[in-house]
Amino acid sequence: MIWRLRVQRLPNLNSRGPVRQRPANPPSIGESQPCNIAGLARYGLHTYNRRRKASNSPAMDPNEGTQAPDGPDVKKMNDVRDVCPSSSHLPPSAPTPDPQPAFRSALAPSSDVWLSPTSLRQPPSSFRHLSRSTHTRRMGYLCREPHVASTIDKLITSRHTMAMTVIRLRRLAKLGSSTRSPKPEGESSADAETSNSATSEGKAPKAPANPTPSSTPKPAASNPFSQLGVKSESGASSPAASNITESNKRFASDRATAPAPAKKANVEESLDDFSDRTLSHIFRITVDPERVVDTHGHKLTFLPEASQELQENGSPLKLTTSILDSALLEAVTAIPADKPLLGYLLPSFKRITRTNIVKETAEKREALEEAKRLCVSNALFALTIPDLFGRSRPESLVTYLLKGHEQDDGVCLDFLREAVKRFPEDEQFPAAFATAMHTLSIKLSALSMEDDYKPYISALMSYTKFPPLLSALAQHPNFMTAQKLGSHVEKETILGPFFRISPLQPEVTMTYFPNPRGLDRTRAAPSQDALRAILRVHQDELFTIANAFIRADTDTRSRVLDWFASAINGNHKRRALQVDPKEVSSDGFMMNLTVVLDRFCSPFMDTTFSKVDRIEVEYFRRSPRVDIKEETKLNADQSASDAFYATQSQGNSNFISEVFFLTLAAHHYGSEATNSKLKGLERDIKWYEKHLAAMEAERIKVQNQPQQLAMFELTLKRHTTVLEKAIAMKFAIEGIFLDEKMQELSLRFMRYVAVWLLRLASQSSYTPDKDLQLPLPAQAPEAFACLPEYALQDVVDNFKFVYRYLPQIMPSAVGSEMIALCIAFLRSSEYIKNPYLKSSLVTLLFSGTWPFMHFKKGVLGDQLYGSKFANDNLLHALMKFYIEAESTGVNTQFYDKFNIRYEIFQVIKCVWGNDIYKQQLTRESKVNRQFFVQFVNLLLNDATYVLDEALTKFPKIHTLQQELEFGNTLSTQDREKKQEELSTLESQAGSYMQLANETLAMMKLFTSALTSAFTMPEIVQRLASMLNYNLETLAGPKMGQLKVNNPTKYHFQPRVLLSDFIDIYLNLGSSQAFIDAVASDGRSYKPEVFDKASYILSKRSMKEAGELEQLDTLKAKFLESKQIADQAELDLGDIPAEFEDPIMGDLMKDPVILPSKHIVDRGTIVQHLLSDPKDPFTRQPMTVDDAIPHTELKEKIQKWREEKIAAAKARAAGGDAMDTTEG
Repeated sequence: MIWRLRVQRLPNLNSRGPVRQRPANPPSIGESQPCNIAGLARYGLHTYNRRRKASNSPAMDPNEGTQAPDGPDVKKMNDVRDVCPSSSHLPPSAPTPDPQPAFRSALAPSSDVWLSPTSLRQPPSSFRHLSRSTHTRRMGYLCREPHVASTIDKLITSRHTMAMTVIRLRRLAKLGSSTRSPKPEGESSADAETSNSATSEGKAPKAPANPTPSSTPKPAASNPFSQLGVKSESGASSPAASNITESNKRFASDRATAPAPAKKANVEESLDDFSDRTLSHIFRITVDPERVVDTHGHKLTFLPEASQELQENGSPLKLTTSILDSALLEAVTAIPADKPLLGYLLPSFKRITRTNIVKETAEKREALEEAKRLCVSNALFALTIPDLFGRSRPESLVTYLLKGHEQDDGVCLDFLREAVKRFPEDEQFPAAFATAMHTLSIKLSALSMEDDYKPYISALMSYTKFPPLLSALAQHPNFMTAQKLGSHVEKETILGPFFRISPLQPEVTMTYFPNPRGLDRTRAAPSQDALRAILRVHQDELFTIANAFIRADTDTRSRVLDWFASAINGNHKRRALQVDPKEVSSDGFMMNLTVVLDRFCSPFMDTTFSKVDRIEVEYFRRSPRVDIKEETKLNADQSASDAFYATQSQGNSNFISEVFFLTLAAHHYGSEATNSKLKGLERDIKWYEKHLAAMEAERIKVQNQPQQLAMFELTLKRHTTVLEKAIAMKFAIEGIFLDEKMQELSLRFMRYVAVWLLRLASQSSYTPDKDLQLPLPAQAPEAFACLPEYALQDVVDNFKFVYRYLPQIMPSAVGSEMIALCIAFLRSSEYIKNPYLKSSLVTLLFSGTWPFMHFKKGVLGDQLYGSKFANDNLLHALMKFYIEAESTGVNTQFYDKFNIRYEIFQVIKCVWGNDIYKQQLTRESKVNRQFFVQFVNLLLNDATYVLDEALTKFPKIHTLQQELEFGNTLSTQDREKKQEELSTLESQAGSYMQLANETLAMMKLFTSALTSAFTMPEIVQRLASMLNYNLETLAGPKMGQLKVNNPTKYHFQPRVLLSDFIDIYLNLGSSQAFIDAVASDGRSYKPEVFDKASYILSKRSMKEAGELEQLDTLKAKFLESKQIADQAELDLGDIPAEFEDPIMGDLMKDPVILPSKHIVDRGTIVQHLLSDPKDPFTRQPMTVDDAIPHTELKEKIQKWREEKIAAAKARAAGGDAMDTTEG
């Protein structure tokens, strides 16, 4: 194998004749003969040793360059062979020509010299350590010829110092050497041993096919190698190389007229003939000046130097593997500098791989393997050592990686496979391929899905077939970035631009959704389907790429996990209230990242949760990749969290844990952040549409002012563009989120997270097929408390979205763990610090009960209805959080509680048909009396407030509607002001009325099932007062003020509302305590109001006859109780101050002593503590248990009451008797 360096030409030393002179007009390539520099060096050493030997001086070892004992006489033909391989055909017995005349001959100008690495593999060690001047002195001294020393000095100084030259040559020899070179047919073993360029000594070669006169070679006017690598037209003639001599031309002309010899039938093609035919076709070159085209009609380029070498060696003019090395280098080196070498080598490699060698002999297959090896070697050196080919810059693979595998000059998998085999030989090889992919990545970062991005993906996909390539990429400096911002990870790392490609890129969304203002969901659906299909393919490719990195080797896996972590950790600001797009990654990038990580989790997410125990809770205490330091924790402050994680845990986390926590964080900063953006877009779109409508209304003001109108139109267009982009982005995000396959995969992951959280919180081996014991332990495990909030929040948000928009993907097995999750943390709400997170659990249950298709109770309703776990724990959990919502500790708690309680009502209504829940309510009223009283009291508070707020809005709405309808004299400003006020009132009335309806419906359910629980002393009076007040509003003198236009717009149905109130009266009418409480309400009880209500219900047929009869009976009982109460008040007269309640002013029935030493009635303080758990006099915290019964005072009050009643009865009896007597 022969390599070339740009050095001073040395003449050929040919023993068969004088030194051949250069032509008068040398061709561009030159006609220098191969010369072995190392051989020249050894020749000088031998000459020196002979002379030293004559003077008894120590000899020099030609292999080591150091002093050595005298050896055998080396004054043999090897002297010449070492200097010039072209003379290696001389027989060993031939006399040795004197080399000195050759050295003294005129040296040719600077050109290319052939070097044989077989003789350069072990250069003299002294060369490796000497400077240029030292080399020059040593060689000049050795050869005793100044002219030779000057020549060697020129050899050394041509480009680099000799030391670097020899080091490079050693490296090239190592890389370029083959384990076995096929021998041409007929070559003897002796010849093979004595010749570096083995020639055939066997059969005479066949005469080449005679060219036609039209294809007779002519001198080329330009460099014949400028066309190498350019595909020729089939059958086209090509001029021969320019350096064909005139005799050769005549020889070619004579052969052109000679008939072609008849082809022998059934004669096996010799190895030389096969090699010549095949290699010429593959590399488009020839050493025969008479050949113009190959057997397929492709133009061939003549190689003069290789041809002349064969002629001088007396070898047939055939291109065989013995000369292929030098021939290929001659061809490649002569390619013009403005043409890429790979443009020639890669198509040649393709032709090698396409050559059919199935039926060929082993030697022929070896010949092709050698051709493949040499082709790849030259390609690799073109990428890493350009100066071997006289070039200043290395070749780049970028252009060829972007071409398809099927294209002739595209990088195919076979080429990559061969190249990868050479990676252990030189570290620059893998670096070249990694650099090429980095360049591709940079180019891709400027593209979008709208551009031609597929070739870039295909190029990286090709790399995934070869782990060493991926390892090289992972070790590239730009695989990671030192910058911590997510935007840098997306654009500056190698993998970032590949994950960046997405239909969520702004320029792409407008392509999918042109004119978005005119689209609705139905018309946008086809574009969303197309968008999902394209993205799904791209995400499949991204997963294939990432999975290949993971499976390459341990170091590469670690690097790619680091890359995922850097992308996640650099995007914490995506969850900020105000997001700067320049600092974070795009939505498309993060969505792709999330989906790929979801797919990594898929193998261990089985339906039996058999591998959930592989997820290590100690992950965050083992130098985790995921950064949670600044994240809000589930139930720990920053100091507690820091102290917990300061204690490191031993060992390394397994791959499942790594991927699990990376995926969990990716959902938080990726898909869930994008979902939040979608909600923000919906708000922005409404604002922009309103704003544009207002601008359109202002057009008339500038319609007659051209300059202002032009500015107005420009502003309007700019705002319209912003709106259209927002709408297009909204449709695109919705299209991605409505991808059922993506959501199914995400759902599976979130199920695993839910089960893992429950196992951690309960300190059990819980799985959906096992029971979960509630309540949870009183103290939450520290490992659970210090988890980031998003561990639970992502689960809830993901399931809420699926329940609401994609319930059809919920398999029947899904749901039990989510019910367990919601109920467990609602019942043990102290495990979670964030009130919003706790309320989201209610929202999740509520979303799961929405009717959908044939699921009348939603996707969770049936399980909530029939699950034993839900039957035992759901109602208590909901009631507990209903109470807890009263005081959440946030500034919006007053309004938040109504939303929470509305959702609680919906869940209870869904399951109320199961009598088990009614039994649970009864049990709560008896077992947890104080708990139940608190629940009912808050229910009454809500009903009172929301009804009052709603019903008081209607008179104002009615007034404003009248003013706007008939107020023709209103100014524009006043009308706009009143219209805005009306809109606000309507919105408030609708919200309050909707909640009022649900609250009243809940009271109907509870009172129908549990009368006694609502007539307890602590409750009954407040309940009666609330009912009386609202009944008077609906059927009293002011009922006409509730009349508004289109009342259903506000969810207001007065007659239905009235009927519901009467139902509650009827439900509780069997209780005397309730009857007395209604009748004793001196503020709102009026018998005529009940009469009016009966009339309305009867007239509108709102009640059955039986119900109206029950109402009449109940009215009579109210009236009777009222009369008795009035009489009792007269009988008691003035109440002593010590018996009077200081808060309510009534007679105390069960006095208690407060911590402040004040005495009040038990019923009064109980009602107070239900809404304000503090002593009403000192404002210190207290509970009902802190109230001490005042038994002595209670006995005095009872005795005083009995005496007063007895005295009243005596007076009444005496008065009646007296009247009778007088009568």
